[in-house]
Amino acid sequence: MQTIIIAGAAGFIGSHLCSYFLNNDYNVVAVDNLLTGNLENLSNFISHPNFQLIQTDITEKIFDKFRDIRDIRGILHFASPASPKDYLKHPLETMKANSVGTENLLYLAWAYNARFIYASTSEIYGDPLINPQQENYYGNVNSVGIRSVYDEAKRYGETMTMYYHNYRKVNTGIVRIFNTYGTRMRKNDGRLIPNLINQAINNAPLTIYGDGKQTRSFCYINDLISGIDKLYNSNYSSPINIGNNQEITVLECANIIKELTNSNSEIIFSPLGQDDPLVRCPDLTRANEVLDYHPSVSLREGLKQTIAYFQRR
Repeated sequence: MQTIIIAGAAGFIGSHLCSYFLNNDYNVVAVDNLLTGNLENLSNFISHPNFQLIQTDITEKIFDKFRDIRDIRGILHFASPASPKDYLKHPLETMKANSVGTENLLYLAWAYNARFIYASTSEIYGDPLINPQQENYYGNVNSVGIRSVYDEAKRYGETMTMYYHNYRKVNTGIVRIFNTYGTRMRKNDGRLIPNLINQAINNAPLTIYGDGKQTRSFCYINDLISGIDKLYNSNYSSPINIGNNQEITVLECANIIKELTNSNSEIIFSPLGQDDPLVRCPDLTRANEVLDYHPSVSLREGLKQTIAYFQRR
């Protein structure tokens, strides 16, 4: 059995990665400091014989915590606040997780000769001047704006990852994640889809920031996990977009959620946040060609699953 370390394991994406790799006969060592993660996300497999949880902060000295673990073949770095609400509340923790934390995990990957996957983000493109966004686009990021604590931290994490690949020959990969949604998101996550769903099922006003004409491309969690698995099991090292390239306006998304929940909610508009991107859509050419990645879950189907999850809760 291969052992894989998943940092940020109690988070939305991290917990789905734990489920996936446990179901595929890996030993999973989960790492989380529970800053924004939730132990409830791990409740279905916390007692699994091939699962181990280490509650620690990856920005601290972590090497000794893994000294007795054998056959570490992979390290997935998903340990960072990811929603604007979280990284604006924890700016220093966000920057440290993607700088010091990234280097600590890369050093561990170098020591164990393990495959390392860094969770980057579409936010490294900033408020893009091209659409869709290709991996060779350098982005349009405000380095002193309020969102830069996340955007620039992720750009730095990519740089650190490529340094270890180019100069220390670590087998690395970088996944640029586009707007992902699904089960295990927090009700108060702060991102668009959980906000709108929870407002809709409570018949509260649906809050749209800006005029609603800005676009997003929403990827259901199962499709994202499939793409990450394909990247992990490849030797591809350059950044690669993973998401869904079906672009939709924020207002259209709100109306679909209103329809699927049979909500009587009205739609209200609030000012758009600083540097909030006006367009967001991945060019998936590289993912199609290199990984044979093709997202399959439609927005309506994914929203139905996510709405059901929040209604159960």
